[in-house]
Amino acid sequence: MFFFIFGRFGFVRQKYAYFCLAMKVKLLVIGKTDADYVKQGIDLYIKRLKHYCSFVIIEIADIKNSKNLSEKEQTEKEGEVILSKIENADWVSLLDENGKENDSIGFSNVLQKRMNQGLKNLIFVVGGPYGFSENVYQRANEKLALSRMTFSHQMVRLFFVEQLYRGFTILKGEPYHHK
Repeated sequence: MFFFIFGRFGFVRQKYAYFCLAMKVKLLVIGKTDADYVKQGIDLYIKRLKHYCSFVIIEIADIKNSKNLSEKEQTEKEGEVILSKIENADWVSLLDENGKENDSIGFSNVLQKRMNQGLKNLIFVVGGPYGFSENVYQRANEKLALSRMTFSHQMVRLFFVEQLYRGFTILKGEPYHHK
């Protein structure tokens, strides 16, 4: 089976799919990744992702004096910074516990659909400890859930980059994912 991905700057033929190398995939996160074992896992999957797409994690600094802010004030300030990193033409997917759940094959189909749109930037966003501001929800194109369970913001990063890698291997027909 062949998939076709049409991008602004052409496409690259792979065995099972055409992967548009012009689309950039970004993960916006609040705060740094502190745990070394999480950093190592993330680095492993970022290295593997280089074969499939342009991928970058953008860390947004924690809001200063957040202990003096209400939850709403904190999400508003984080939201302002998140929105400053997003362009009008970007496709924005919020990683939100109330978003649409997919299995790994379903997520690979989401990736394929976004690539078929010829997007320049596909941005996934992990909010702060209290989620997203209303302005960020309004800007988002979709909400996706990794799980209904709650994970630490550190672990969400690792789980997401692994699922992104898994999604691309599914699209390419590689044996990483087993049914």
